Amino acid sequence: MRRITIPELSLVALVGVTGSGKSTFARGHFASTHVLSSDTFRAMVADDENDQSATEDAFAALHFVAGRRLRAGRLTVVDATHVQREDRAKLVALAREYDVLPTAVVFDVPLAELRDRNRNHRDLADHVIRRQHEALRRSIRHLAKEGFRKVHVLSTTDTEVVVEYEKAYNDKRELTGPFDIVGDVHGCHSELVTLLTRLGYVVTEDGAHHPEGRTAVFVGDLVDRGPDTPGVLRLVMGMVAAGTALCVSGNHENKLVRALDGRKVTVSHGLGESLAQLSDEPAEFRESAREFMYGLVSHYRLDGGRLVVAHAGLKEEYQGRASGRVRAFCLYGETTGETDEYGLPVRYPWADDYRGQATVVYGHTPVPKATWVNNTICVDTGVVFGGELTALRWPTRELVSVPAEKVHYEPVKPLAAPRRPRDLLRIDDVLGTRHVDARLMGRLKVREENAAGALEVMSRFAIAPQWLPYLPPTMAPCATSTTDGVLEHPAEAFAAYRDDGVPHVVCEEKHMGSRAVVVLCRDEQVGRSRFNAQDGAAGAVYTRTGRSFFDDPTELLTRLRAAATKADLWSTLESDWLILDAELLPWSAKAEQLLRRQYAPVGAAATAALPAAVAALENAAARGTDVTALLTKHRARLRNASDYVSAYARYCWPVKGIGDIKLAPFTLLAAEGRVHATNPREWHEQLLNRLTDADPDLLRHTRRTTVDVTDPTSVAAATDWWTALTESGGEGMVVKPAVTPSDRLVQPGIKCRGRDYLRIIYGPDYTEPENLARLRQRALGRKRSLALREYALGMESLTRFVENEPLWRVHEPVFAVLALESEPVDPRL
Repeated sequence: MRRITIPELSLVALVGVTGSGKSTFARGHFASTHVLSSDTFRAMVADDENDQSATEDAFAALHFVAGRRLRAGRLTVVDATHVQREDRAKLVALAREYDVLPTAVVFDVPLAELRDRNRNHRDLADHVIRRQHEALRRSIRHLAKEGFRKVHVLSTTDTEVVVEYEKAYNDKRELTGPFDIVGDVHGCHSELVTLLTRLGYVVTEDGAHHPEGRTAVFVGDLVDRGPDTPGVLRLVMGMVAAGTALCVSGNHENKLVRALDGRKVTVSHGLGESLAQLSDEPAEFRESAREFMYGLVSHYRLDGGRLVVAHAGLKEEYQGRASGRVRAFCLYGETTGETDEYGLPVRYPWADDYRGQATVVYGHTPVPKATWVNNTICVDTGVVFGGELTALRWPTRELVSVPAEKVHYEPVKPLAAPRRPRDLLRIDDVLGTRHVDARLMGRLKVREENAAGALEVMSRFAIAPQWLPYLPPTMAPCATSTTDGVLEHPAEAFAAYRDDGVPHVVCEEKHMGSRAVVVLCRDEQVGRSRFNAQDGAAGAVYTRTGRSFFDDPTELLTRLRAAATKADLWSTLESDWLILDAELLPWSAKAEQLLRRQYAPVGAAATAALPAAVAALENAAARGTDVTALLTKHRARLRNASDYVSAYARYCWPVKGIGDIKLAPFTLLAAEGRVHATNPREWHEQLLNRLTDADPDLLRHTRRTTVDVTDPTSVAAATDWWTALTESGGEGMVVKPAVTPSDRLVQPGIKCRGRDYLRIIYGPDYTEPENLARLRQRALGRKRSLALREYALGMESLTRFVENEPLWRVHEPVFAVLALESEPVDPRL
């Protein structure tokens, strides 16, 4: 039995004369989707797999498909003769383009046997077989020099062959941690011992272990500049040997190995200190240290691929790949080709453009404090330069640092935080049809035509993006009621939740205002550190489409901050910031132009024209003309118009300053470390009552009542509450689950609006029997679906924000909510 090993991610070239058994071997040892056959591609482009005139087009198509497979990280096997060097060179180049290992499997079959097979099956000209065999024999010993990393030569004596797949050295996805990822040590042995001890490791001279089984991961640059490079190497080598640590190579290890090998290198950047310190060590230690550093891999993929550790970082397309280009990026990063005023290379800020799912932890370029940028973090905090030695605890993402004991090495330039733009959405993050993964509903589609409208709103009208972690969803109305004279009634809302298996609901007063989201920080420092506010702001107040309510919300936010402090919300929530879902009153504060241009003209025209029409009809009736039906109709229309004006007038009052504004918070959406939106409604009521009591002049309570939808008495009492609320001029109520189900998704709220409020929505005469009959045909399915999808996306954006994901990741679902608002749904629902 012959065993051959092939890297799991590889471009495999089957090399052999026509008829040597390549296709049979491919069918027996690889999945059919792995194999790209030149014969198959000839048939694709020419309808004849033997049409040699189609060879060029066939291989162009084959190489294109191979490239797409390699880009996706899939094993690819090319079944063609490949006996000519130039044909193999194209495959080696393709493998290098996608940073995978090229492998050759050669079928070395004697010429006589090839001739027999040809006569029995293909009947090619003998000189063709002979020339292919001669070319193959000339090539076999040169395949490794051509660039093939593995070469397996099979002969007719290899009657049974087993293909085994070999994991990449950097593939440690099966290791799930927990991990402690340590930044650049640079010979600072004492600080390393202090940090490991603080992390809970038991440290000895030549190793360390954690009682809870944690694993340390070193990002490289263990050596140079510091006072005790041998001590650091001895400790880390012992940990790696014992299985309590992993380590990737840094550029300083790479250079030190070359120096130890006697190769010509420039002794700079601390290399001289390492060579001097190692010269005092036994030869055996120097050799073992050299072997250890030489064997370090460029990067590791850990925890199911969710974590990548590389010395200088790693772009997404390089993760898990193997090539000189990938290793160079891991060791040195990517430079612009320029040098700064200190003579050091200017590094390209790859992290600014990172969009990968895996978290990348790296070092190499020292920074004063480790800071997250697009799901990446640099943990080199310059200990050797007098800064700190930092570790990131995974998966909790906690940062632990110890200060340097002294400045061990004067830096060439001062440590400074990199000047990076905010990790915002880019145009190519949102163009075209997109899919957003939401934990509550899976993958949700955003159509290209809807995305275009959302892009305009986000780019032209929305507030500064760092203040936009959430957009509220639209709300589904209750099913159309059959109760005489009304379009919406609580009975349908209660029945919907009863059918969904939600026994207890809370009815909340629906305020006559505009939906508002409030982001509130304890102070300006929190605004800078948590929201990256550059203008000294400490919060924001915005509409459900992301537009700021005020040119300057400072006064309102100051009042809210004082109320939150008085209510002791900061300590209760263990947070320095919070996000509220609220209603801002009056409606005219936001919708004044809508009132002036749409509602007021209708009311003015109706109340001006209808009295004259009624008077004229009354005069006609007095003269004996039978206009009874027409007069009755116009009198009803006049009453409807008067009710219409009264309805929208309740939503309006002059707003000259903060004293004329009211805010009614009804949900505390999130705070540091947790999304609170799904907490029981009782929790929200208790907390928000404390807040509103702290400033009753600004804040308005939301009246509520709890209902058992399975109890007719409870349902009747809640219906009476709604009736009294709406008949006294109230808008209506929102019915919500008292406790959000954890095992299924239900509507987060169903609105049930009053008869008078719906007059604003559907027009003055909507209550006329013939109009109600028509309106009862309204279709609610699309609106309900939209409400659920937008709710799932809103919860997703809040969760991503609370989990400190990059802002562009937070804005994916935020943008999707805005895009879904462009779907064709009746706006009156």
